[in-house]
Amino acid sequence: MTDRRFHPANDRVALSTLARAVAGVKPTDGEPMSVTSCLANLLAEPDGMRDRQLLYGTEFLVLEMRDGWAFGQSDYDGYVGYIAEDDLGPPGTATHIVAARSTHGYEAPDVKAPDVMPLSFGSRVRVVSETGTHMETDRGLHIPKPHLLGADRPFSDPVTVAQIFFGSPYLWGGNSTFGIDCSGIIQIAASAAGLAAPPDSDLQASGLGTELSPDAPLARGDLVFWEGHVGIMVDSETMLHASAHHMAVAYEPIDHAIARIAASEDKEVTVRRRL
Repeated sequence: MTDRRFHPANDRVALSTLARAVAGVKPTDGEPMSVTSCLANLLAEPDGMRDRQLLYGTEFLVLEMRDGWAFGQSDYDGYVGYIAEDDLGPPGTATHIVAARSTHGYEAPDVKAPDVMPLSFGSRVRVVSETGTHMETDRGLHIPKPHLLGADRPFSDPVTVAQIFFGSPYLWGGNSTFGIDCSGIIQIAASAAGLAAPPDSDLQASGLGTELSPDAPLARGDLVFWEGHVGIMVDSETMLHASAHHMAVAYEPIDHAIARIAASEDKEVTVRRRL
């Protein structure tokens, strides 16, 4: 069965590589663009429910523009959906990522200059020049140097990345330090450490890392899954997760979480995996 989350076709257009398999639609190679707003909601359909969010600088292959909406596919993880046309602009190859919890893009290389927009950890930018304190992007944003990291320099530890999000508010489908959900934090943490990670917890539970036996001791970086939920272990006893119960990214003893979720949601751990 086709998973619509990764199927670049709708009732009118399809990516050329799928054209033969999708009858009655127009084949297209698409137009590369990128996210130029702080965040772009990726929706299942125009004005529909948010599936995920795309950060500033994420490349997006547009297959159709229609009534203010761009239908296409994210280059980050292949997710397909609709983005508001106003959130997109010309493509640009990223040279750096935002490596701080969040930062600001300023009008000038001065901390007292007007700030143009906030940027979350993981936002992608193309640096074209630098001063003593700031780097300037191809879109005229000036970002403090300590907040950027070369795009070709992955983090060594996904748990360290996940901990950057501690205290961030819970947001269904969120992918930033301004709001994130359980699978979003796992994807960002793994991806920042150079590990290919799918976006949703059902996909992570079946294909991210290697499965652990039920009696294997848990260690830092292990993932614990319930139906519709996932957390990452920071040590053998403590889990970090974006939790609707806490409405934030929070630490919780794993034994407490297992008991609480069983009592309140009647759900047991389904699988544990090691990155």
